[in-house]
Amino acid sequence: MNAVILIPARLDSSRLDKKMLADIEGEPLIVRTWCQALKSRLADRVVVATDSQEIANVLEARGAEVVMTSPDATCGTERIAEAARQIGGDVFVNLQGDEPLITPENIDLALEPFFTDHPPDCSTLVFPLQPDDVEQIEDPHQVKVVLDAKGYALYFSRCPIPFRRNVLSSTTFYRHIGLYAFSARALEQFASLPPSMLEQAESLEQLRLLENGFRIQCVTTFVDNPGVNTLEDLELVRSIIRAASRH
Repeated sequence: MNAVILIPARLDSSRLDKKMLADIEGEPLIVRTWCQALKSRLADRVVVATDSQEIANVLEARGAEVVMTSPDATCGTERIAEAARQIGGDVFVNLQGDEPLITPENIDLALEPFFTDHPPDCSTLVFPLQPDDVEQIEDPHQVKVVLDAKGYALYFSRCPIPFRRNVLSSTTFYRHIGLYAFSARALEQFASLPPSMLEQAESLEQLRLLENGFRIQCVTTFVDNPGVNTLEDLELVRSIIRAASRH
């Protein structure tokens, strides 16, 4: 089983200019994400997929493997599918480039189902929320997921799901963590499909998989470190890394 971590990285960002190259205590954000990915126990290779020569130059100067992809990709998964066709492999992890605090243990959690007798089409991570954590449950920026009895995703939404007509303490809510692992076949098929109705309605690319009959195995983690989407996120991550360097 040849497992490859692919990190999609584009220079343009709607909320934070040149986010991937933002300095975090002396290292660009994308370099810190790449360094964390290298610590994975189950992955054989880490490759950054980008359409930016500027990003490529920074990474290659650090010794990273980089694949150039088209600027026309509509989402990160399409970008890694293009890269996967160039490099080959059995399983591909889609690790967002703005995750400088990702733990290698979480990467390996997503990969573990592929090292079993019945590997899934796709796997991803979920984080359990407390029923009284109303702020996160109601926040449309926090994607929720409901699971079947075997841990496969039934649906992802920005809405609070399940809807609580009856307030029960036993109701379990899960927040989705956007780290995926795909079989090579599922990744290629995903990229060949047009954006789906549900995907476009919720702006969630994983719904393209569900809407076309793929199964997504969800693995529970109790570790979720912040990614970088805004300037506030960037300052938070800087402070966390700064504090860690003192110990």
